[in-house]
Amino acid sequence: MTYLDCIRAALRSLRVNVLRSVLTALGIIIGVAAVIAMVAVGAGAESRVQGVIQSLGSNLLVVLPGSTTSGGVRQGSGSLPTLTESDAKAIGSDIPAVTLSAPTVRGTAQLIAGNLNWYTSVQGVTPAFLDVREWPVASGRVFTDNETRAAAKVVLLGKTVVANLFPGQDPVGQTIRIQRVPFEVIGVLDAKGQTPFGSDQDDTVMVPISTAKLRLLGGRKLSGDLVGNITVKAQSSELVSEAEQGIKALLRERHRLRDNQPDDFSIRNLSQMLEARAESTRVMTILLASVAGVSLIVGGIGIMNIMLVSVTERTREIGLRMAIGAESRDIMSQFVIEAVALSLIGGLIGIVLGIGASLAIAQLADWPMLIQPEAVLIAVGFAGAVGVFFGFYPARKAAQLDPIEALRYE
Repeated sequence: MTYLDCIRAALRSLRVNVLRSVLTALGIIIGVAAVIAMVAVGAGAESRVQGVIQSLGSNLLVVLPGSTTSGGVRQGSGSLPTLTESDAKAIGSDIPAVTLSAPTVRGTAQLIAGNLNWYTSVQGVTPAFLDVREWPVASGRVFTDNETRAAAKVVLLGKTVVANLFPGQDPVGQTIRIQRVPFEVIGVLDAKGQTPFGSDQDDTVMVPISTAKLRLLGGRKLSGDLVGNITVKAQSSELVSEAEQGIKALLRERHRLRDNQPDDFSIRNLSQMLEARAESTRVMTILLASVAGVSLIVGGIGIMNIMLVSVTERTREIGLRMAIGAESRDIMSQFVIEAVALSLIGGLIGIVLGIGASLAIAQLADWPMLIQPEAVLIAVGFAGAVGVFFGFYPARKAAQLDPIEALRYE
């Protein structure tokens, strides 16, 4: 018998009992579908994290002020004002690994436009902040260095603020009041979306840092040269660690800290935090795919079980084939091909169900899905390997039957 004859004989045997063949392949179908769907869910989660990284800006470090201790209780980062605009300038000019640095002050305020109002965060920034965060304006312009020095009453609005204060309108050129101080809207920020912690980055307004200090926020913590934090952009992802070490050394020197004194500031590497989150997502994806892959093993055991039953049922047929000239390798090839065919047919059905399940999850849960072609190929390839592995023993048992004993089998 040629291999083509073996394939035809194997497919005929499977068609004899279609329902049993489908039920036998069910474990493979579920396994392949689950692997494809789980990998798609994980890839979607990873793409969402990468999107958040891009929305925050690349190669970012955030320098936060220190903490105070009152009555033995530490107040947390930011409770002790230690960072200044001069620190930000020094970081940007003295550390080669740093491209830009931007000081920021932050608070909250009530905004009023006509008969509408909205309570949101107010950020006092320099023009460099938008470059550090890679945050362009969708319309209008950014305030200038001259407006920053003059503490001009100009403001940039986030998309969420625009939607609540100027629904269906272009706010550029109009006036809003922030804590009863009139400001001219000179631009609308491009949409950024949510942070990794779920807060809306677009629910904010930005004014020149000098304006925020003099007219809006003020207070002891923001008096004079003090700032709330400093956002730093490294030249590349490879130089982020070098930039972090340089910032630490520079600030300790500028703040005149002795060797035995702790830092009066802290540095957060946003890219590392989000990459760690992406890595945990990848690990979870592998875990889920591995659990789903167990059903492929279970499906393979089911195939071996049914193939053993099939060998027993077809013992007389096997004896007859051997009696008319079929060799052991022909019998073995036929049963192995039957097992592989069951696995591959189950794999193909599993692909359809897996892609369908991925699309359904994306639609119902509003979750990004990325169908991975390599996951599809691996799942189907593994299903075929399962068919070979678990079909080998029944095929070998059939090939070793004694023709005379097989013909006598009742």
